[in-house]
Formats: sequence, structure tokens, C-alpha cells
Amino acid sequence: MPEGNVIHHQARRLTRAFGQQVVEVDSPQGRFATGASVVNGQRFVDAQAFGKHLFIAFAGPAVAEQHAAKRRSGDADNWVHVHLGLFGKWRIGKGLPPAERGLIRMRVIGETHYAELRGPTACEVINFAERDALLARIGPDPIRRDADPQRAWQRVQRSKAPIASLLMDQRVFAGVGNIYRAEVLFRHNISPFRPGCELTWADFAAIWADLVDLMRQGTKRGRIDTVRTEHRPEAMGRDPRQDRHGGEVYVYRRAQRECFLCGEEIQLMDLQGRKLYWCPGCQVA
Repeated sequence: MPEGNVIHHQARRLTRAFGQQVVEVDSPQGRFATGASVVNGQRFVDAQAFGKHLFIAFAGPAVAEQHAAKRRSGDADNWVHVHLGLFGKWRIGKGLPPAERGLIRMRVIGETHYAELRGPTACEVINFAERDALLARIGPDPIRRDADPQRAWQRVQRSKAPIASLLMDQRVFAGVGNIYRAEVLFRHNISPFRPGCELTWADFAAIWADLVDLMRQGTKRGRIDTVRTEHRPEAMGRDPRQDRHGGEVYVYRRAQRECFLCGEEIQLMDLQGRKLYWCPGCQVA
């Protein structure tokens, strides 16, 4: 499942491609036909990400023309809510869309670009109240500048669940996935099994600040890099990572390999249905 930085990156691409244009929206697959008919011919205001949720704001001509220069999502008439889940994918291209291939849930056609959405868990038209209700159920998103980390801290300090579980709980930290979970805990030498209630405010603040930095970098680059400059391949004289996920990491997908820093073997176990990677030599506290 894509992590939050991927969804933010997609939101930026969609806004650059279609922002403030009157667009055509359809559903070649048919499963989104009713929703597509609602927003077809409306103005694409912008796309925004909150954690792993994407919201595309659409406005009728009168509202959109009035606020076009401000690009205000709050003036939308309708929102399309998209959650990619495990199998959802966007394809964004220039020009007219190619001949239909595969099951396209939603297609957007603008002046210079097109976008095709396949296989999402959710693709639905919602109103502003429904959007707010959905956002109230998820935690703060480290990528967003309006995020309130205190909301996450309040839940962490009350919980006996391991911090590795809490980091993946979208009600606590929106957008954090398996890679960022494993890597941020390694970077701060924190055991993934430490109960949330045993973290100090200093521990939490360091984790949050690091997530803000790493995930915003991931949004800009379109890939996840978590290794500090002094530990990169060229600095340590080691081979670069060869993996379809790309990016340099410390522990993620490195089970049974030596830790770059202490030489211990990276461990792997299943935690609540997801693979957890950690270094027993570095993450003892």
C-alpha cells in the first residue's frame, strides 16, 4: 500500500495537471458512473492528501470562477474521495488518453493531460460534511503543515500498545507506512516493542520531527530515502541498494543482513499482519 508521501506526490501532480480547469470525468469500468456524472463538466479546483486519503475538489462554474485565483478547496461543491488500498494506481499523462486498457474506475480529461484510476479501495463522491467526518477519524499527517502532533501524542502516551503498532495506526499517525515505521524507529534507536506509554515527550517529538522531514522529502523526490549522509553508500564504501522500492534504507527489507552500523543481523517478524524490521543491536531502548 502506498505511504503518505506517494499520495501527496500524486495530489500535487493532479493539481498541476488539472487545477482550475473544467474537466471531463467518466468511468469506463462503470463502477463510478453515477459519481462521475455528478462532477463531469465541473471545475477541478485542486487535489489534497490527508495521510493515505486523496480528496479532489470540484466546483460548479459560478463558485469556481469566483475563487479561481485563490484555489480554495473550501469552496468546492463536491469532493471525490480516493483511497488506493493495496491495488489502486493512478496513471497521469499528457494529451488525450490512449485507447482504453484494463478496468478504469475513474478517468479525468483536461486541456493538456489525462488521469486514469484503477483498482482503488474507495472512489466516491462526498460532500464537505462527509469529508470532515472522515478526516476526524484519522490522525495528524506529518506532511501537512496544519497537522497537530499533540493529537498523536495524546493517544501514544495513553496506550500500552508497542510504538511499532501505533505508528501504523492511521487513527494515530496518518500516512505512515511500513517503511517509515521501521526506519524512523531505527534512526532514533527505539525498540519497536516499547509501549507507547513509556515514550517520553522528547522521544515522541524526535520521532515526529523526523517523520516531518523524511516524509516531506519523500513527497518531493517521489521515493523514500532514510539514510543519513554519513551512512550513504559512497560515504561507507558499500554497494547501493538494489530493490524495486528504491531509496537507501537502514533496515526495511534487509532481514538477515548485517546492520550498517553495528553489524548485528537485521530481524524480521510479523506484527499485526505486517512485516516488522529492526536491528536488535541498535534498537535496545
